[in-house]
Amino acid sequence: MQISSIRAAIAAAASTVVLPDGIGKLTCTGYTPDSVVAPHFFVAEYTQDYDRAMRRSLDELEFTCRVLVSRSDDQASQRILDGMLSGAGTASLKTAIEAARGAPGEYALGGLAHDLHVMRVQGYRWYEHEGAQFVGAELIVKVIGDGSS
Repeated sequence: MQISSIRAAIAAAASTVVLPDGIGKLTCTGYTPDSVVAPHFFVAEYTQDYDRAMRRSLDELEFTCRVLVSRSDDQASQRILDGMLSGAGTASLKTAIEAARGAPGEYALGGLAHDLHVMRVQGYRWYEHEGAQFVGAELIVKVIGDGSS
């Protein structure tokens, strides 16, 4: 699997969320940005387990993705974040990212991986990024695919 392409595809899938009126569009990047325009989703660190099946036929990656929301109003910011972390709905990152799994029998992320799954949310807290404060959380996305490509 080509890591850079997968990172970009996860960010592209996340960008399809629809936030409530007046919030603006979620900006998304496949890498940790120098600065963010909130709300912002990005693919950050990852772990990779090689050789989950013989002959490099399967690798497993877990991407730590972050979503950051402006702190303009504590409660409003957390409501926006909660909507993106929900398991369903138009603002759900889980729903948007898992839509990139494709139809049954198709490869995920436009053919870049065998499958993906948004496994969990963690680290719901205040984040500092380039000196600015945000409320945010991490989403862990598991991706499996051919290790020989």
